Amino acid sequence: MSVSAGSNRTKYSRALTSAVRAVVPFVIALVIGGTVLLATGHNPVEFYQLLVREAFGGTDRIAATLSAATPLLFTGLATAIAFRAGVFNVGVEGGFVFGGLIAATVALHAGLLAGMVAGALAGVLVSALPGWLKARWNVDEVVTTLMFNFVVSGVTGWLVTTFLQAKGVANSATTLIPQGSWLPDLLPPYGLTAGVLVALALVLLYALWIKHSVLGYELRQTGLNPRFSAAQGIRVGRVIIVSMLVSGAIAGLGGAAHALGVVHRFVDGFSPGYGFTGIAVALLGRNSAVGVTLGAVLFGALASAGTTAQLFSDIPLDIVDVLSGTVMIFAVVRLWRQR
Repeated sequence: MSVSAGSNRTKYSRALTSAVRAVVPFVIALVIGGTVLLATGHNPVEFYQLLVREAFGGTDRIAATLSAATPLLFTGLATAIAFRAGVFNVGVEGGFVFGGLIAATVALHAGLLAGMVAGALAGVLVSALPGWLKARWNVDEVVTTLMFNFVVSGVTGWLVTTFLQAKGVANSATTLIPQGSWLPDLLPPYGLTAGVLVALALVLLYALWIKHSVLGYELRQTGLNPRFSAAQGIRVGRVIIVSMLVSGAIAGLGGAAHALGVVHRFVDGFSPGYGFTGIAVALLGRNSAVGVTLGAVLFGALASAGTTAQLFSDIPLDIVDVLSGTVMIFAVVRLWRQR
C-alpha cells in the first residue's frame, strides 16, 4: 500500500515537474514581450487579452488556430520521434516541402489517397540517407539533415520552375489540383481541413507506440543512453534508421496534407519554416504526445492571433515574433540543461 502511494506521488511529482518546465519558457516569453510593450508605450495586459480573443474567441478563431497548428502537429511529431532516439533531425523542413511537391504532383493525376501516400514516401526519401549515415558511420545528423534541406530546396525550386510549373501561371506553382482530390473541409469556410484529424490520429498512435511496443521501448532507451542500450542487446543502428524513416514519413505526410488541404497545389515558398518551428514544438512538449499537441496549438494560436490582432491595435506583428522566438530560445535552454 505504502509502495503504491509512493509510486503515485512520484508520478504526480514528475508530471508537475514536466508541466512547470513546459510552462516556464512561455511565462518568460510573456514577461519579455510585456517589457518590450511597456518600453514602446503599450499596455501588455490589453494586448495579451486581444491575443487570447483572436486565438480562441469564437468558432472561427478556434478553427483558424487549429488550422495554423495542423502543420506544426506534423513537424513537431516528426521531430519528437527522432529526438526520442537521440537523433537531432533538422531535416523535417525538407521532408515537409518535398512531400508537398510530390503529393501535389501525384494527386493531380491519381487522386487524394495516392497523393498522401506519395507525400509520405517523399519524406522517407529525404530522411533515409542522413539516417543511414548516422547509424552506419556516426556522421553528425545535424550537418547532414541541414544540408539536405538546402538540396531539397534547390531540387523543388528547379522542378517547380521547369517540368512541373503550371502553364499560363506567372508564379512558380504546379497545376491546381482538382477539387475531388482535396482534403475535406471540416468547418467551411474557416479553412480547417481533415488534415488536423490525420495529425491527431498520428499523435495518438505515437503515444501508444512509444509506451506499449518493443520498438518504442528501444527508441526511448537508445535516446537515453545508446552505449548502455547496445550492451543490453538493442540494435541501436536499426533503431536510429527506423526513427529517421518514421520521422521523414510524418514530415512528408504533413506536407501532403498542407498541399492537398490548404494550398491545393505546390507553390514556391510553400513552407514559412514549419519544420524549424516543429523543433521548438517538440522541445517545448518534451517529446510527449500531449506536449507536442499543446505546443503546436500554442504556436498556432500565436500565428493566427498575431495576424489579426494588429488589425485592431497599433502594435506591430513583430511583437508576436518576439514572443514566439523567446519561447523557442528558452525551450532550447531547457534541453541544454537536461543534457
